Amino acid sequence: MPVSDRSKKKHGKDTAVQGTNDSSVVSKVSAAAQGYFSDDFLKSFVCKVSRRAPLINRGYYVRWRAVDHCVKQFLRVTEGCARRQVLSLGAGFDSLYFRLHAEGALEAVVVFEVDFPDVAQRKAALINASTCLKQALSDWDPRSSQPNGPVNIVSGQYCLLGVDVRVEKDVEGALSRAGLQWSAPTLLLSEVVLTYMDTHRSDTVIGWAAKKFPESLFVMYEQVRPHDPFGRVMQDHFLKLNSALHALSHYPNTTAQRQRFLDRGWECCEILDMNQFYLGLVSEKERHRVESLEPFDEFEEWHQKCSHYFILTASKGPLTSQAKITPPPVSPVPCISPVLSPQTLCVRPLPGDAQGLCAEGLGMASSVLGPGVIMLSGGSGRVGRGGAVKVLIRDQAGWRCVCMEPNTGVRMYHTLTAVPQWGAVIFGGRSSPLSPVRSVLRVTYDPSSLPESYDTANHMSDGLSFKEMPCTGNAPLARWRHTTTLLRYRGQNFLFVFGGRTEAESVLGDAHFLCVEEQHWAAVPVEGDPPEARHSHSACGFDGGVVIFGGLGRDGVPLGDAIFLRPTATGFCWERLLVQPALVPRYSHSAHVIGQNLVLVGGVWLQAEGVPGIAVINLTTGGSVEYSLDTSCVPWPLMLHSFCSEPLDSAGTVIALIGGGGNCFSFGTHFNPQPVTVDLKPVL
Repeated sequence: MPVSDRSKKKHGKDTAVQGTNDSSVVSKVSAAAQGYFSDDFLKSFVCKVSRRAPLINRGYYVRWRAVDHCVKQFLRVTEGCARRQVLSLGAGFDSLYFRLHAEGALEAVVVFEVDFPDVAQRKAALINASTCLKQALSDWDPRSSQPNGPVNIVSGQYCLLGVDVRVEKDVEGALSRAGLQWSAPTLLLSEVVLTYMDTHRSDTVIGWAAKKFPESLFVMYEQVRPHDPFGRVMQDHFLKLNSALHALSHYPNTTAQRQRFLDRGWECCEILDMNQFYLGLVSEKERHRVESLEPFDEFEEWHQKCSHYFILTASKGPLTSQAKITPPPVSPVPCISPVLSPQTLCVRPLPGDAQGLCAEGLGMASSVLGPGVIMLSGGSGRVGRGGAVKVLIRDQAGWRCVCMEPNTGVRMYHTLTAVPQWGAVIFGGRSSPLSPVRSVLRVTYDPSSLPESYDTANHMSDGLSFKEMPCTGNAPLARWRHTTTLLRYRGQNFLFVFGGRTEAESVLGDAHFLCVEEQHWAAVPVEGDPPEARHSHSACGFDGGVVIFGGLGRDGVPLGDAIFLRPTATGFCWERLLVQPALVPRYSHSAHVIGQNLVLVGGVWLQAEGVPGIAVINLTTGGSVEYSLDTSCVPWPLMLHSFCSEPLDSAGTVIALIGGGGNCFSFGTHFNPQPVTVDLKPVL
């Protein structure tokens, strides 16, 4: 490639990387405006304040909180020093200096910021245009700036330098001329900066810093785990922006990142992913404050985002080693290695016309209506939330999907429970995190006409109807992310409703029984200690009762317990099941009882690498096995949360996984475009 072409390509990539700064500061301003953290200075770096989605606000809050935690720890440890320094690499439009100045936290501190010359010039101009910002630089004379030179702002406690971080010699020279003292205790800060460099260059920066600063703390916030479905979507997003995440291929996990620093001269290194930081080092009171700021129901996406970013501190010297991030003595999410079978289970697209099998959606509910017929209700897709009903039908050519638009109302995270020879019941759900759905619907259908005559939506509507069920008795709170399970009690069909959440209660632990034939919420005796409140768990009928697994608990940590609601002579009784080896806690999974086995599919976990596949628990012995899924036959990232699953054969050993995906932070929303299947016969 000619030199001029290489130069143009390099400039284009540099410009794209600089664009990530502009997007980042807008998101930080949004989070500050919604009260996630206090920063009155960020808005001086944007044209207008734009409100981001709650998920993005939370994501930028935890980033801000982690960096602030490390900076404050460094300042506490070095409080008695005659001089301390902060060197921010690729600082962008960060407001750290101005915030610390307002807090009175800059005694004996000098802040140095380094970024591309174009970014530094823009930042200097914005500072010069802001009375608020200039007040924090009372000894700076804007006329002394070098518009075309490396020094854009120099004051007693703040220096802004326009230098390419990748050019070691230029950085050293500019910092020395600006007055940096190489031997003084120094915090080096890199917030999603080094990963945009070629890996050998970022490795050089890490080694250079260890060599030049004998008493220092390196703080880095960056991405991790590129190979799971969320990581693939994340990587694709940055590739489309021409801002590839180079470090991920060489350092894909936190262990590799820790060793990276130790191999390049740093004496100690601690690293936490953002789930470990948020749940372990942010106080319960602060988490409650943050979680109360905006309506929120994107737990899967929140935990996925946090598992794909980390905060790292590496130290040199005896003083700054005391400033490393310190994991809690007992982590609420300790690392667990699942006991995986060497056997994997292959996932394949559901056979049929791919164009006619679009059954994407998040938070749908599903049920088998009859042989070869699966109904899907509600959920959220590319066109938003809706009350649509889709029916998957198997014929000689394979599977196809028929869409209907009945007046069932907008629902997500509800339940659809089949009652043989009676129909099915739709219960609960929400239209938004502030609007639970209170109506109960009865679905009726004519199995004898399925599936041959249902070749169009109009024909389908002739055999499928929806009617509101007026129920007597003490109805439970309207809820979503609950479970509804069919069981028999005193010769009648009952729906057992357990758990979930409401607009006011983050988790529920109550249990309710709806007599289907009488359409009455009945009081049924239940003995024993009730299980911990939860939502997004699984519940399946088994041996006359209900077996429950996992879910998300009140403190926002996934649960890994198995509980059996056992039938008794008078009602039911709660019992704990001992599972060995214990499974990694998870939620937002699906489950099926096949024979004497409870089969768990997919979900979200926080304590292990990768993503959950299939777990099988023998309900007689309590033995468990985890299996990985081979998704090489699926040409898209397969996200198995907020999805449905249903058996495709009478034995239940072949299951269809339908819908699922998620809003992948600021990287876009991913939907699994069509159903896939897993054959469980090899492991049952």
